[in-house]
Amino acid sequence: MIKISPSLLAADISRLGESVKKIEKYIDMLHIDVMDGHFVPNISYGIPVVDGMRKATRLELDVHLMIEHPLLYIEKFSKAGADIITVHIESPDDCAKCVSLIKSLGKKAGVALNPDTPPERISHLISDIDMVLQMTVFPGFGGQNMDRRAIDNIKIIRGMIGNDKDLQVDGGIYAENCGEVVKCGANVIVSGTGIFGSKNPVAAVKELKKQALAAYREGILI
Repeated sequence: MIKISPSLLAADISRLGESVKKIEKYIDMLHIDVMDGHFVPNISYGIPVVDGMRKATRLELDVHLMIEHPLLYIEKFSKAGADIITVHIESPDDCAKCVSLIKSLGKKAGVALNPDTPPERISHLISDIDMVLQMTVFPGFGGQNMDRRAIDNIKIIRGMIGNDKDLQVDGGIYAENCGEVVKCGANVIVSGTGIFGSKNPVAAVKELKKQALAAYREGILI
């Protein structure tokens, strides 16, 4: 199933709730990027924004922790209302412990990897997670172009996880190129600038989903 998860990072920070309400009925979940200025060279939303979005919408909150020590904050994000919590395999914290903690809190667990990280690094986690996030840019800033090295990784990961788990892609995704990542095996599409940076976010979401579904229906998925 194709799912669209707009990245809140690209929304107008002064009108987050309003921005989400405009597209709420056309999307499947909401992607919230959390950056600490250490794991990635930028700082973004934190626990208060997750808490605020939980009060503003019934959408599944898809929280991506791009932070150095996720073990210290997983429980706090869970309490704030996160439904899916994704941690990076590149984090110095033990990723297996992070996944175990997320699952113990009754949340869905995801593991993310950067474009240059070999997919084999997450093989020991496959049975315990609900989603893999393949970054198609190096995390830290929105509006980047897709890193082509991630394309082959998407194919490999889909082969590793089978068809029962979600495979999310994030970074440089627009209606024009989302079909390619879907054909490679992705089914959860994160787009920030492609949606919130558009003059008509509703139309952008509809076109993104249209193109993703068209690729999905071609039956090229592994």
